[in-house]
Amino acid sequence: MEESSQSLPPLEWVRAFEATARLGSFTAAANEIGLTQPAVSQRIGLLEKHLNTQLFLRQARTISLTVDGETWLPYVQAALRGLSESSELLFASGKNRLTISASQSVISLWLLPRLARVHADTGAQISVQSYILGGQTATTDNSIQIRYGSGHWPHHYQIPLFTEALAPVCAPSLLEAAKTDDWTSLPRLACTGPRPDWSSFTQRFALPSTPMPQIRIDTMDGTIKAAKAGLGVALGSLPLCLSDLQSGALVRLGEHIFDHSETYWLLATRSAISRRQWESLSSALTATGV
Repeated sequence: MEESSQSLPPLEWVRAFEATARLGSFTAAANEIGLTQPAVSQRIGLLEKHLNTQLFLRQARTISLTVDGETWLPYVQAALRGLSESSELLFASGKNRLTISASQSVISLWLLPRLARVHADTGAQISVQSYILGGQTATTDNSIQIRYGSGHWPHHYQIPLFTEALAPVCAPSLLEAAKTDDWTSLPRLACTGPRPDWSSFTQRFALPSTPMPQIRIDTMDGTIKAAKAGLGVALGSLPLCLSDLQSGALVRLGEHIFDHSETYWLLATRSAISRRQWESLSSALTATGV
């Protein structure tokens, strides 16, 4: 055991190698690590001597990895990443305050019912901020963001909140007043936003495209509230409508469900949240029951 640990190069030498290989420059690596350029160059020289191999090809103005350096780099990066994540998960105290940015609909219909658990599980003060329609761009800042899309975000942490599914919903009173079993003749409510609309829904399932919606609302939250008030049939997000469907405030109409490839994603950078807090937060916000 002692012999094995003695054969390993010092961690600071390995970090200098990884930063230089990733950034392509001794100077850039020095700036990132907080050392001078000669100090980084010296550490890599010592590492090469320790490993008995050349890791970089040094030219007048450029450096590049040798075959050995290129082969070793992914193993080094995986080891450093695992060391960083495990130490953060086990020992980091986490952030004292977490800021969550989301649409008003997600805040009202998904986040608020789970907020007590989020606060308890993360041990942080929670600040919730809403963004206006058209502000869905996900930025890599120090806020935790919930954004609608298909995935492939530039964030280290990312997980879908739920699988999106759309179906017609309305208040029971609307059905009773209409005295009909044919929901397609009832007035419809339109919701502005990134989801498929009534045109997409009726085309997919060969349903009547009329009546055209006479009321248009710019949030799913507002559209669901309008449906609960008996103003028409909404093409509702079933995960966001779940509590109203379970309570009987809304009823689902017909048998068709529009499965959509896009959904809301929970996103964060390493600087926004600790690994341990991310595990707690993502568990709380992806739970279907509250």
